Amino acid sequence: MDSAALREISLFTGLTSNHLDVLSDIVEDREVAAGTVLFREGDEGDELFMLVRGKVRISKRVEGVGEEALAILGPGACFGEMALINDLPRSADAVCNSSCVLGVIRRERFEELLFLNKDLACELLWTFVRMLSERLAETSDKIRSFFAMSARF
Repeated sequence: MDSAALREISLFTGLTSNHLDVLSDIVEDREVAAGTVLFREGDEGDELFMLVRGKVRISKRVEGVGEEALAILGPGACFGEMALINDLPRSADAVCNSSCVLGVIRRERFEELLFLNKDLACELLWTFVRMLSERLAETSDKIRSFFAMSARF
């Protein structure tokens, strides 16, 4: 994936051109068919996915209910980023709703990059912190809405 394509990924829009060039060296391109399971909840993870083309469904299995879609992601989205930071199992399923073109960063390559390029490491880690903080705020809002709705019953 070249640096121009990386600039379209929400996680990397604030990076400099030089940093995008360095980052592009560790991104693997992957094309996958509709219906492909990228990962399941509970799987070990070591890859971050960036969606260039297509749609990916992020969902969880709810006992007694079935699959609950959490999000349908489109081009520019990234997911699975926690696998680059920790060794915890995947927290949801990711399935391609259509044929997809993905950029993939493996943890090993990411850690090497952080070790070798401290300026980029600082920028990337702050970008991750901002993104995760936004996701936490969104989750808090959803929980608040859920409790407000459930209080009616």
